Amino acid sequence: MPVKNIIPGQTVTKEKLQRARELRRDMTPTEKILWQELRGNKLGVHFRRQQVIAGFIVDFYCHKAALVIEVDGDIHDLQQEEDARREKVLREMGLSIVRFRNEEVVKNLSAVMGKIRELVAK
Repeated sequence: MPVKNIIPGQTVTKEKLQRARELRRDMTPTEKILWQELRGNKLGVHFRRQQVIAGFIVDFYCHKAALVIEVDGDIHDLQQEEDARREKVLREMGLSIVRFRNEEVVKNLSAVMGKIRELVAK
């Protein structure tokens, strides 16, 4: 059975697909909090979690809004160059990227959701 990709024209390796499945199974506590707010078209648009795009696995993706949401823990302080490279590739594809720190999601979920609502309404 062929793998159905939400991003047309990309090839996804079996390894990358397996890794995305593992990440969906083992979401961080903060990702779980945000997923509860995004799942089931609660914002009027469909989000996917741990979506492979251009060889990268993004935390959350809304195809209709061309929006990538990343939830950043402390590890991202150590990989800023890699994050910038990822963002450049994704932006060149016409995608918008928004990043939230773990602390933002945990301490101010309503503000995070407000920002996401603004972005999907554009």
